[in-house]
Amino acid sequence: MMDIESFVSFCKRRGFVYQNSEIYGGFAGFYDYGPIGVEILRNIKNEWWNSIIHQNEEIVGIEGTLITHPKVWKASGHTDEFIDYISECKKCGQSFRADHLILDKTGKKVEGMKSSDLNGLIKKENIKCPTCKGELKNSVEFNLMFKTQIGPGKGETSYLRPETAQLIYLNFKNILDTTRLKIPFGIAQIGKAFRNEISPRNFLFRMREFQQMEMQYFVSEKDADKYFEKWKKSRLKWYKEIGINNKKIRTVEHTKKELAHYAKKAIDIEYKFDFGWKEIEGVHNRGDWDLKQHQKFSNQKLDYFDEKTKKRYIPWIIETSAGLDRIFLAVLMDSYKEETVKGRKRIVLKLHPKIAPYKAAVFPLVKKDRLPKKAKEIYKKIKECFPAFYDEKGSIGKMYRRMDEIGTCYCVTVDHQTLEDNTVTIRERDTMKQKRIDVENITKEIYKNLYS
Repeated sequence: MMDIESFVSFCKRRGFVYQNSEIYGGFAGFYDYGPIGVEILRNIKNEWWNSIIHQNEEIVGIEGTLITHPKVWKASGHTDEFIDYISECKKCGQSFRADHLILDKTGKKVEGMKSSDLNGLIKKENIKCPTCKGELKNSVEFNLMFKTQIGPGKGETSYLRPETAQLIYLNFKNILDTTRLKIPFGIAQIGKAFRNEISPRNFLFRMREFQQMEMQYFVSEKDADKYFEKWKKSRLKWYKEIGINNKKIRTVEHTKKELAHYAKKAIDIEYKFDFGWKEIEGVHNRGDWDLKQHQKFSNQKLDYFDEKTKKRYIPWIIETSAGLDRIFLAVLMDSYKEETVKGRKRIVLKLHPKIAPYKAAVFPLVKKDRLPKKAKEIYKKIKECFPAFYDEKGSIGKMYRRMDEIGTCYCVTVDHQTLEDNTVTIRERDTMKQKRIDVENITKEIYKNLYS
């Protein structure tokens, strides 16, 4: 695998991801998805949505707003507790997350440590500024939410949402009132969240604007452990289904010290990136804390009436919270391969067919003799059934290589024989094997090979 800087360059060159505002020198922690990247991203979203909602009749989806009432974040604890600690260099003035400085130098995770403890560790380990080796100031609190003003004049201060989960809790009563759902049931959404990270790093892994795929599953207290295990297994299975190498996926359970104050149990699903094992999803037993908080701050009842027991109670919540951009990065890095074929390097993304941006590409062997016209006819036929790509610029070898690098599953070549017997050459991405098939059977052939 290449280093992260080279991988970023590869992603730009092939239209996966661009640095935001690059013509102005870039904007740290923000990235834009290009034409190929957005197709892969959409496919990951669709696979998640299908596995969570379409395959589970008791789970429904919503789409909440990016900005909501400021009391929401007071109730959730974000206003007072959603903080990191900044250490600023006395010499160059750069700011860093104190816990990241300690982790990078010592390998020690320091979740939950207060400022005084962090400062003590920084001095004990003689940690200096990573940029200029200058001395660091004592760390101070920094709230990670982005403030925004609502209305004219002074207006009202609110925040861009730092997570999508709270919007689900706010709509718990609405969902109960407008559906026939009974516990256990879930509410899910995919959407953007914003965190004013002190030191965004590792490309798409830690950004200031990112996307989450979250599902909150409402259960009775007695069934919480059972459903925690169910969703843990289900989420691990999903990564295998989208083609990620099982050997690069693991779970890490939070210790009591690492647990959030509201959590009863939590595990991280981690992927082995080239920069280490990192979390891409969390499965949490959040207890009944969230609904109780919103019930308290809103003075609205957010309990559930059990028709069997004739009792009311606040449901417990099992959460699955996945980072879409992190999964995108894991999918790309996991599928990226460099091979030597006939003495030349071949880069290929061995993406699962469900995730691949294009299922097929169509090329004319040459740009004359009616071949482009025939190739476009075949391309349109395939495109009615699958996402497809057409190209006629360059040699067949170069067009193959371009498609390999973006993960296209099959390449279809139209040549002079096609005009004689209506057959084409179809080439499979991973094996590079080729065979002739009749044009009339081409969509059936692709479907069979992709989904059998």
